[in-house]
Amino acid sequence: MQPPSRLLRVSARIELLSLAVLLANLATVHQQALSALLGPLHGCAYLLAVISTATATATAGERGPAGDRTATLLALIPGIGGMLALRRLAAAPRTAHAPRAAPPGA
Repeated sequence: MQPPSRLLRVSARIELLSLAVLLANLATVHQQALSALLGPLHGCAYLLAVISTATATATAGERGPAGDRTATLLALIPGIGGMLALRRLAAAPRTAHAPRAAPPGA
């Protein structure tokens, strides 16, 4: 499996940070302008985290063991999913691709 991409690392952090700021804003002063700015930023970071996780786990059309699907499912959790997927992908063992066997009769 590939190591986590820079896009995933950045989007996961932005997703978590923007959610924290949105919740702090909601609990304190509730500035509409801040919510209008950070809401779409959080949504875009969430989508980028999910897409980059799915891309990282589907390398060359090959699905590995349950770790690939688990990382993608973890990325779907709003707020912390990107960080959880990033942690899962970083902890996954790096495996080299084995050479393909020759087709029968070749």
